[in-house]
Amino acid sequence: MNKPVNAKFGIGAPVRRKEDPSLITGHGRYVGDITPAGTLHGYMVRSAMPHARITLSGVDAARAAEGVHLVLTAADIPDLGLMPTKAVMPQVDGSKHAVPPREVLCSDTVRFIGDAIAFVVADSVEAAKSAAELIEVEYDPLDVVVETSQALGEDVPLVWPETGTNLAFELGHGDKAKTDAAFAEAARVTSIDIVNNRLVSNYMDTRGCVAEYDDHEGRYTLTVGTQGVHAVRDIVAADILKIDPARLHVITPDVGGGFGTKIFVYREYPLCLVAAEKLGRPVKWISERMEHFVACAQGRDNVTHAEMAMDAEGRFLGLRIDVTANMGAYLHQFAPFIPWVGTSMSTGLYDIEALHVRVRGVYTNTVPTDAYRGAGRPEAAYLIDRLVDKAGVETGLGPAEIRRRNFIASENLPYTTPTGRMYDTGEFSAHMDKAMAEADWAGFEARAAEARARGKYRGIGMSSYIEACAFAGSEEVNMALDASGKVTLLIGTQTNGQGHATAYAQVAAEILGLDIEEIDVVQGDSDRIASGGGTGGSRSIPIGMPSVDTASRTLAEKIKALAADRLEAGAGDLELVDGMVRVVGTDQAVSLSQIAADASDPADLASQARIKQEEATYPNGTHVCEVEIDPETGVTQVLRYTIVDDFGVTVNPLLLAGQVHGGVAQAIGQALMENTVYDADGQLITASLLDYALPRAGDLPDFDFQTRNVPSTTNALGIKGAGEAGTIGGCGAVMNAVGDALRRGAGVTHIDMPATPERVWSAIRAAQT
Repeated sequence: MNKPVNAKFGIGAPVRRKEDPSLITGHGRYVGDITPAGTLHGYMVRSAMPHARITLSGVDAARAAEGVHLVLTAADIPDLGLMPTKAVMPQVDGSKHAVPPREVLCSDTVRFIGDAIAFVVADSVEAAKSAAELIEVEYDPLDVVVETSQALGEDVPLVWPETGTNLAFELGHGDKAKTDAAFAEAARVTSIDIVNNRLVSNYMDTRGCVAEYDDHEGRYTLTVGTQGVHAVRDIVAADILKIDPARLHVITPDVGGGFGTKIFVYREYPLCLVAAEKLGRPVKWISERMEHFVACAQGRDNVTHAEMAMDAEGRFLGLRIDVTANMGAYLHQFAPFIPWVGTSMSTGLYDIEALHVRVRGVYTNTVPTDAYRGAGRPEAAYLIDRLVDKAGVETGLGPAEIRRRNFIASENLPYTTPTGRMYDTGEFSAHMDKAMAEADWAGFEARAAEARARGKYRGIGMSSYIEACAFAGSEEVNMALDASGKVTLLIGTQTNGQGHATAYAQVAAEILGLDIEEIDVVQGDSDRIASGGGTGGSRSIPIGMPSVDTASRTLAEKIKALAADRLEAGAGDLELVDGMVRVVGTDQAVSLSQIAADASDPADLASQARIKQEEATYPNGTHVCEVEIDPETGVTQVLRYTIVDDFGVTVNPLLLAGQVHGGVAQAIGQALMENTVYDADGQLITASLLDYALPRAGDLPDFDFQTRNVPSTTNALGIKGAGEAGTIGGCGAVMNAVGDALRRGAGVTHIDMPATPERVWSAIRAAQT
């Protein structure tokens, strides 16, 4: 279990982030801060039409423009590979689905506004933009489809006419015959139709890259904001440039947020590398914020129908789910995997023996979608929580009792779901009860009555969730003691602002008897770090930390072995403390720097570990949200938000709270304000922060966050992943609270995300007519 919170370092210590002094004083180093001598600047010409055949003219004029060094079109890069789809899934019929070609630059047809047409490189961004205006794109418009729910309709326009359909794939889970039998014997069935709205992932620093080519070495260097350098290196090199990955060095400096969107390889990266080689100078590209809205993968965008079969006592017998997932115009890097892995968590925390899920991916003339914080699991958790709440209303059991009645009992853990997920530990009713107590659920009716007296609608809602994350895998760690007595730790995960340098260092520091500042954590360099799985799926701390712990203990033992002869003591009688190796109970000691100076073999000062995890971790918890709605304006205010989570073992409670708070903020944003809107002609209406609403500090309450941890048995240190949990538990809690308020106040029976003031106001008025 966790160590006392007053521990200086180690697991459980509330260590403040060692990264922050640099970041908050303006000394962070992001891609935008890096401009080597002689750098040229790139600018992408993007489609202004959502679907059209294209013809280019004026390219020679652009090439001749002042300050222009290069203009690339599809005709200039015939040897480049396609942008790859790395998740080609087996369909329900056993076949692999097709993958339409996603060119680095479109040769003859564009399929969404923002599709890439040409790349201009000049002395400055301004010169590149001016030259880009000389390129005339003649569009022969084609019909468009944008709505997820309409993509499979009759006589709709086809994004890929040669396929004869907008169906990208059909995947599934479960046993249809068993599920049909469960529904046949059901005493009651509750159904729901919901929309999981499309989101734009807005991080602090937009994407960008700096490409360099060393003609003497025949090697490329790409400095780029990523969630892992090794995957980017391998895809750019092997799939697109078609070179040995050893010829590409990828470096990631500070990154201001990734949220899944920076895992992927984008078109600008290989184009900058090609340009750098051709020109013999560094080439830099930085996305503008409005460009980000049409150039970076977006998230969610599902339309779902679900049904729950119950017996006469409200116990769940079977679950049917039919998901239509919008892929956009192309199958992005991991896009087909996202709804599939999400729906593997369809049964949530509930004991449901019969399940059948159909997942259909569809093409539309919109920006491609892919993983966004939670990557399918928030969609699954939101669906089951909305459905269970509705079942609670229809059965009269209410939100708490219907959950308690159907939770998987702790004594039945480990428990394997119909999709093969193996839940190892948890006490689900216990964290729900604690969250309800902390939120003063029992006192809600009095607060609701007081709100009614003021003409407001008050509602309370909960979400009890479980997610799969930190999937099976490993992360190699290499550590070395240097001559100064400090330790360098190399690991292939990638911080995007989560505090990895603090978390890893606090564990290593405790074991090695050092101050946290004497542990230098190195990430984001494919030359220095041999391999790495990057950051995503809440994997970094659960997967990386066991290797950090083991490598630190191995290095400590090596240090003690070297010190034993010098101190004339057995290694078992030594301890590492304050940068010294000391004989326990005496003042006999030697410094780590002296140990390093005396060592004859560098291997004696180094350690390596790679601890493999065989199964995912399954964090879970309950969120309770309380809202108040002004029926005159439709404005929803989140008044209270209570979280009780089970993360197994807490490494650093301060870092953990930050991750949970950030995730819940994004969930509140999705539930109440964020919405990506295309008009019927395929034009993106919400194409900037003037039109796309993000949550601000004033939109968020103070969060009451607590843990009720049950250590994982699948993780070597008992840790369960935490980075995405806030987004997974958040939307259901907020929307169940909104639904409760609207049902009490106006008899509204359904509302979809985002519950904007206009939508809420309209729902109230419609219910009153």
